[in-house]
Amino acid sequence: MSEYINNREMRQNTIKKIIKQLHEGKTVEDVKQQFEDAFQDVSATEISMAEAALIADGLPVEEVQRLCDVHAAVFKGSIEEIHQPADPAFIPGHPLNVLVKENKKITHIMEKEIRPYLSLAKMDEKKEFLRLIEGVSKLKDLSVHYQKKENLLFPYMEKYGITAPPKVMWGVDDEIRNQLKNVMEMLDRRAEKNEILIQKTEELLDKITEMIFKEENIMVPMLLEQLTQEEWKTIADESPEIGFIIDHVPVWNPAAAQEERKGTVKEAGQESGLIKLPSGEFKVEELTAMLNTLPFDITFVDKDDEVKYFSEGKERAFPRTKAIIGRNVSNCHPPASVHIVEKIVDDFKTGRKDHEDFWIKMAGKYILIRYYAVRDDKGEYLGVLEVTQDIKPIQEITGEKRLLSEQKNELE
Repeated sequence: MSEYINNREMRQNTIKKIIKQLHEGKTVEDVKQQFEDAFQDVSATEISMAEAALIADGLPVEEVQRLCDVHAAVFKGSIEEIHQPADPAFIPGHPLNVLVKENKKITHIMEKEIRPYLSLAKMDEKKEFLRLIEGVSKLKDLSVHYQKKENLLFPYMEKYGITAPPKVMWGVDDEIRNQLKNVMEMLDRRAEKNEILIQKTEELLDKITEMIFKEENIMVPMLLEQLTQEEWKTIADESPEIGFIIDHVPVWNPAAAQEERKGTVKEAGQESGLIKLPSGEFKVEELTAMLNTLPFDITFVDKDDEVKYFSEGKERAFPRTKAIIGRNVSNCHPPASVHIVEKIVDDFKTGRKDHEDFWIKMAGKYILIRYYAVRDDKGEYLGVLEVTQDIKPIQEITGEKRLLSEQKNELE
């Protein structure tokens, strides 16, 4: 046993050493032989532990993120394949089956609808250039794929103590989103049919390809080692909330999970009493329906920074899944904006502020995001309420519409 522990520590330290050497400027070729001499294979979990140890030692997440593409290239081909007896990637409707199929679609778009038209000669032909634009535009669906990962899979990784990989991968996801946006802007201008456009597009495709590898060979084995069938079923049930980039996704209904869920539903059904408030009372179904009818989304984070509730209206500004319940609010945001969220929460806790507003334009909407400190009647901090609303329809209101005038019109 001690020999196994020593070997595991040695392998982990070697990974840390290699990543640090890359950080200090050595090339992939400089360290590849050193890696192969130290060991022939390494598990995805050990890579995760090495990254977490580096971050714990003070290396910023951004630095690990910057190295992610490089050390993935070193580890590629060395990561041991971890499969359960019945590989979920082949079970129709299983979240991993969906993930793999979506990655195949993304790969098809890159290899068949973008790369063949990525040359100066092709771009000089109007028809070929339009095909390139059409192919790149199809990559916008990447956002849906990444949102499922960030909002459904990452919470479970964090639950089982796997914290470094989600932070690193989310940061890279955002880099890909920004690169895609820049390439699309260059294509829209249509004047930049040059080597720079080709270079930027190739860099984007290479980074997407690397992310597919990391998802399937690093993230997936970690999840398979930890998640229960019931947890996978929850992810499958929540996935339609965000959406899919492939068609005809079947419903996955494992018999064991169904039986567990029946028991859970039965227990929940017993809680049919009244919720009594100082100014009135509700049945559970009444309160749930009322909150979901509000013309805006609300999310509550408690004093310990854990997400406790979100409303489920028909049209949401941002996707929310039940996987985030109990998740630390800092982990619900991209690494680039975490410091802003933490500053808001700290200002609320210390009493420096009671609210903060932000507003963004997104997909034809004008989203107002408002944060409020929630306090009891003694002023003690209880948590944060987030309210998001599309205010574009409100901004477009002109004139007046009174109840009396509406009544008059009906009488006429």
